[in-house]
Amino acid sequence: MTFRIHVPSDTTAKARGADRIARLIEIVAEEHKIDVEVRRNGTRGLYWIEPLVEVDTDAGRYGFGPVKEGDIESLFAAEFWKGDVEHALALGLVEEIPYLKRQERFTFARLGITNPVSLEDYQANDGFKGLENAIKLSSQQIVDAVKESGLRGRGGAAFPTGIKWQTVLDVESPKNQKYIVCNADEGDSGTFADRLVMECDPYMLIEGMTIAGLAVGATQGYIYCRSEYPLSIENLNLAIKTAYENNLLGADILGSGNHFDLEVRMGAGAYICGEETSLLESLEGKRGLVRAKPPLPAIVGLFGQPTVVNNVLSLAAVPFIMDKGAKAYADVGVGRSRGTLPFQVAGNVKFGGLVELAFGPTLNELMFEFGGGTRNGRPLRAVQVGGPLGAYLHEGQWDTPLGYEEFSQKDAVLGHGGVVMFDDTVDMSEQARFSMEFCVAESCGKCTPCRIGSTRGVEVIDRIREGKNVDANMELLSDLCETMLDGSLCAMGGMTPFPVQSAMKHFTEDFVKNAASATQAKEV
Repeated sequence: MTFRIHVPSDTTAKARGADRIARLIEIVAEEHKIDVEVRRNGTRGLYWIEPLVEVDTDAGRYGFGPVKEGDIESLFAAEFWKGDVEHALALGLVEEIPYLKRQERFTFARLGITNPVSLEDYQANDGFKGLENAIKLSSQQIVDAVKESGLRGRGGAAFPTGIKWQTVLDVESPKNQKYIVCNADEGDSGTFADRLVMECDPYMLIEGMTIAGLAVGATQGYIYCRSEYPLSIENLNLAIKTAYENNLLGADILGSGNHFDLEVRMGAGAYICGEETSLLESLEGKRGLVRAKPPLPAIVGLFGQPTVVNNVLSLAAVPFIMDKGAKAYADVGVGRSRGTLPFQVAGNVKFGGLVELAFGPTLNELMFEFGGGTRNGRPLRAVQVGGPLGAYLHEGQWDTPLGYEEFSQKDAVLGHGGVVMFDDTVDMSEQARFSMEFCVAESCGKCTPCRIGSTRGVEVIDRIREGKNVDANMELLSDLCETMLDGSLCAMGGMTPFPVQSAMKHFTEDFVKNAASATQAKEV
């Protein structure tokens, strides 16, 4: 009898020794004359127990983790291949682990179950059913389904996806060419959901982009993937090659007469290229500078043609909508935030990982019921949601429901779903300085408020922290933030004030404390 054992193959698991563990299991199994098949699956996203080794049984998959190389012999001694055995690393049935069981996995239903580049695995788990349904519909019917689902952009702005698609469908292309561009330049701190889609379920992104092409009449797609994701690029290219070989891409998709081609392009290594117009400039082979709007990319986009630019998670949600129905997606969520969002819990957190939930639970529930509080056990003091340009939230805001409008009412952003936690040792004046310094490094330099404002912002915060004219400089910093907010060409400069303003408002004592310390040091 052959026993099937699963070892994750994503970047994080590999960094924690998953490749060596997979090889060791094969070597020890051979020594013990046990017939074992080691399969490489994607991660479940439960990073606090990676590498998570899973064993197939009739009852389901049993898990063991986090497994280290030194644990292999003891696992074999416990006959772990049988699944339900006594061992210090035994976790029971993986699907019953509370962290996973309490989630609502729509987009990430296959995460950690399938071999990422196996088309057979993908199709055995509802893969390409959405495309099969979409082929039977008109372009307008596909767009209407996406509108009905309530899907909004998952890249930060939360613009309704169906409205963007409708614009591209309706506009005339002067060259009879439209494009689908996937923004996979995931650069926000604490985020990794896009990477998990590309590394662990690449066919889902291919399917979503192909459906988008059918919806708006586009025949060419590009995935703009950040250069720091080599495994994502490798798996995407392997999956695209297989899709072409199986008539799922190309000139006659599934014999329908529909045409869609897809390529992966490596990003330029700049945070600003996550902004859609800067991304398009880079994709055209130019320097990644922000374009003035209007015209919108939906009307004048890549190479001057109508273009859909969507985030990975937006496109990855489309196969579920076209398979299970728009209503199934729209039936969960809160307010105008429909469906689910994969929240990525990181920073000083006990149980870090990916948590896909319908919009609605509070930030408190996410950080404590799933995240388990801080890793070092110290009190939680601040949390940044939405990447390095997101506001810092204090304890009085943690009961905010996870929804776009709900966060906006708190002068915060939900963004891409990244949640970075800080304990009570954090210096929030230092975090405010980092936000300005980040903008200095990552600004494209095209507009003055962003390019110069961020540089002046670092200088002003330094003067405050040094105790120089603190009141006057705090007022100057406030004015500077307003100028950047109102005058910047894009969200890079326009959102940099969010974390700075929130730190000034809710953690004023850190600015005062540092200023007082600096003054005392001078007097001594």
